Amino acid sequence: MIGRRRFLSHAVAASTAAGGIVAIPQRHLCAAPPTLPRTVIDTHTHFYDPTRPEGVPWPGKGGELYRPVLPAEWQALAHPLGVTGTVVVEASSWVEDNQWLLDLAARHDRERLPGMLGIVGVVGNLPLGDPACAGSIDRFAKNRLYRGVRVNGDAVLAGLADKTYAADVGRLADHDLALDINGGKVFAAAVSAAAEFPSLRIIVNHMGSASVSDKGPLPEWRDAIALAARHPTIFMKVSALAESAAHTMRLQKAPLDPALYEPWLDAVWAAFGEKRLMFGSNWPVSNRAASYAEVLDIVKPYVARKGPEAEKWFYADVSRAAYRWVEPHS
Repeated sequence: MIGRRRFLSHAVAASTAAGGIVAIPQRHLCAAPPTLPRTVIDTHTHFYDPTRPEGVPWPGKGGELYRPVLPAEWQALAHPLGVTGTVVVEASSWVEDNQWLLDLAARHDRERLPGMLGIVGVVGNLPLGDPACAGSIDRFAKNRLYRGVRVNGDAVLAGLADKTYAADVGRLADHDLALDINGGKVFAAAVSAAAEFPSLRIIVNHMGSASVSDKGPLPEWRDAIALAARHPTIFMKVSALAESAAHTMRLQKAPLDPALYEPWLDAVWAAFGEKRLMFGSNWPVSNRAASYAEVLDIVKPYVARKGPEAEKWFYADVSRAAYRWVEPHS
């Protein structure tokens, strides 16, 4: 845990960044910056276009996120930083937007820069339990880029008691697709789904909604990750750390000193180990708390200290194991 005086200096710098003071992480300034492996997959980005004739159900109008966010912009940010590919998560509840995202991925495949893998997977959004959902799962699973579906934890807990909903979850496993869980009672949902469907790969999003602050991890969060980690089919995305810190501590921008985040990284590393944790940015939502480069810099020093093999797993191999994505043809 970093000292309170030192932490507050970073928090003040971060919260006043909008006024012209640049928040610079002060740890490791004398050391050479960590480098990344050849393949780096960002497992959590969002693409959408509010200028479409039909618009978008998310994000809402008027906010800073309400603008076209497309692969070319992500690639321009990611390429100089050494991030080579991404798994895109569909936030829209419209079924046909699953196809829109797959079509977008196909178009972007022709625009990949040298060395880039581009969009290696799509995590869709489908109404599990709806009578038509089984057909939608069968339909989208035919596309090699379609790698899973994201759901809310509370919906999973309620839905598993329903035969149609549970059958849809089982259908995901039958198609070798993953189940992303985000929001609600994330850990309880993940544990319940893992117990009922042992072959289903489950990915906990955003560190299970961890509340990051200078007070350290909450005991109940530590207990929950320990229980979830007992199931070998449950994975976790190390994502949304910056947003959580800014939100929990009521700051305009997230503190950038990697030391602040180490207790949470220590906890998930101890619980899940190096072969079930993966990097995610949550871009562009993350822009409200930190830049794309800053989000990456928060975790880079920590993972670098774990060694090259751990880096390889964290930045690429875990996402490959969890989503079963395949590299596109050159």
